Amino acid sequence: MKELDRRDVLTALGAAGITVGGGAALLEWAGNDEEGEPLVTGHDRATLHAVARTVYPSEVSGVASFVDGYMSRRLRADTDRADRVLDALSELNSYALEWEDASFPDLEPVKRDATLRAMGVAEADPIPDGAPRERVRYYLVNELVYGLYSSPTGGELVGIENPQGHPGGTESYQQPPE
Repeated sequence: MKELDRRDVLTALGAAGITVGGGAALLEWAGNDEEGEPLVTGHDRATLHAVARTVYPSEVSGVASFVDGYMSRRLRADTDRADRVLDALSELNSYALEWEDASFPDLEPVKRDATLRAMGVAEADPIPDGAPRERVRYYLVNELVYGLYSSPTGGELVGIENPQGHPGGTESYQQPPE
């Protein structure tokens, strides 16, 4: 089992071009809108966690805290992107309610995967202004997968010992491949 940790969050944010001063306030979400309402609700967070648990390999743990840390900073850094992510979350939940009579995070893991596939997300091109399935692919699936595999733990899963932005020391490039 591979445990995602704070170092993974910081490295993934660095790879996405987001600087975090010492990692302070990693778990704070995007803030409030003009009326004081939270930009990201608890249901939105649960949906992000459910998407990540569906698309991440099963040998990864610490998914919720990783997603909270990565996505909260990612969305605070770009409020336009935050709006688009929230729209994609809404589209995904609407689809799940229409076809499965439950919101996406309330579905069983097998049903979540089937719902993403039925929506056409697996085959969809990631297009930011495209159809709902293309936006779900771009703003949810690809964003979360990028965050995972740009982290040290995620990189290890696919044989990338030192993802971009993660220092590995001289031993990492002086050893022959296994």
